[in-house]
Amino acid sequence: MSQRITVAEALIKCLESEGITTIFGYPGAAICPFYNKLTDSKIKHILVRHEANAGHAASGFARITGKPAVCVATSGPGATNLITAIATAYMDSIPMIAITGQVSTEQIGRDVFQEADITGATEPFVKHSYLIKDAALVPEIIKKAFYIAGSGRPGPVLLDIPYDVQLQEIDFKYPDNVEINSYRPCLEGNKLQIKRVAEAIAEAKKPLICAGGGLFTANARELVQCIAEKANIPVICTMMGISLMPSDHPLFLGMVGMHGCSAANRAISECDLLILLGARVGDRAVTAIKEREDFKVVHIDIDPAEIGKNLPVNIPVVGDLKAVLTQLSEIIRPQENADWIEQCRSCIIKNAHKDGKPRTDGVNPAVFLEELSKLLPGKCVISADVGQNQIWTANNLKLKSGRFITSGGMGTMGYSVPAAIGAKSADPDAEVIAICGDGSFQMQMMELATMVQHRINVKIIIMTNNRLGMVREVQTNNYNNRLVAIFLDGSPDFVKLAAAYGIHGEYVNNNSEAEKALENLIKSDKPYILQVKVDENEKSLL
Repeated sequence: MSQRITVAEALIKCLESEGITTIFGYPGAAICPFYNKLTDSKIKHILVRHEANAGHAASGFARITGKPAVCVATSGPGATNLITAIATAYMDSIPMIAITGQVSTEQIGRDVFQEADITGATEPFVKHSYLIKDAALVPEIIKKAFYIAGSGRPGPVLLDIPYDVQLQEIDFKYPDNVEINSYRPCLEGNKLQIKRVAEAIAEAKKPLICAGGGLFTANARELVQCIAEKANIPVICTMMGISLMPSDHPLFLGMVGMHGCSAANRAISECDLLILLGARVGDRAVTAIKEREDFKVVHIDIDPAEIGKNLPVNIPVVGDLKAVLTQLSEIIRPQENADWIEQCRSCIIKNAHKDGKPRTDGVNPAVFLEELSKLLPGKCVISADVGQNQIWTANNLKLKSGRFITSGGMGTMGYSVPAAIGAKSADPDAEVIAICGDGSFQMQMMELATMVQHRINVKIIIMTNNRLGMVREVQTNNYNNRLVAIFLDGSPDFVKLAAAYGIHGEYVNNNSEAEKALENLIKSDKPYILQVKVDENEKSLL
């Protein structure tokens, strides 16, 4: 039975019907009708200090729950500030609903105060967008938005809602389900193709699984481990696939790609069958892959556009990874592959002598992160930013369980802290730690206030070298060490800055101080910051 309510109230009821408990946003005049009705709801609103961080927080929330999360902004600059977060979610296939206010319908196109064509501006970065002018269609559109965002290959959907539309009354009834004739994702894999995959595994002498972030999306984390163990297939991962397998699993070799480990890159260069699972095989990973006559590729992905885009494929399988891997697990047979596994493992042992030497000025990042690994509880989320800190964390943090999240496709600096806030909001019992550099932290340090205001106990590790470290490294290696625009002189004392927010913190100047400082960070039941000194010439790959 329908009821007569305003669109603003209908929006809230739609979100409640979709099970939304938390949203991240920043209000403004054009979205005030929505916020006015939000006060009557049990939905928790977390006020960020910048709209982009509302999107990143929603991304972190969605990555932990596996369901679409919601961010909200007003029209004009509020909406345009969301674009980077929307693009970041799009590149990493994160389900997100972005709600923006818009000027009244009769003002659209007249360049009035705080008007921006946000649907046009975000077109390359959304799975779909709606400029809602017909109030009566709101319930159906919201249902479609959640369906599109969370199904198939997930992604962000934008809802742009004019001010006057939010005030209109409609007969509200939220649909139980929705069908879109032009959008029907394929879930079940073709049985013949899956049979071909099983045959290829049986014939291969050097099979290798490359696990990507799509396995998290499909909730197929346990399945890939099951298949690897049943058929004795070594596993490598992309950056987005880190934490899919326990770091100490005997079949796990590490991260592949230009910033990956030698064992994974050697395995991918020597395997005769590569099984890509939910991985786009982007440019940072594909550099390790060389075409050979004795080399076959299986690519399983729900998005047919990704299959064969960056690497020729012999056996394509389109479908939901959980459904396809369930089908595959039922027909594959146990394999030996003992010599191949030993060959892969010997490469790990051979290269296990990573630079563990102490530094004369600052910490050894590898040693520091390995020490952090020892102290992490089983239930944890590590949110890595972009830059050298991301590469150090990806290669040296040893997660036996828990979850690793980062901005992989877009490489967005300023992602780690708001994403950690979202992850902690989604799972308050998890230990959530953001790891960033002193450059990236200054793109997001305003969110310390969000953590304090909403009692979100995220811990932050700031790797500090007074440089934009990754750019410095590029300039050193490729531009004859001509360093320009990479110095961070003028940066604050981050521990003192944290203290201004009422957050405890301490300095780590060398590895001898690391263990105690990390223990203090882990033991704290409140936000905590470590400012970690790193040599200005430290390399990404240690």
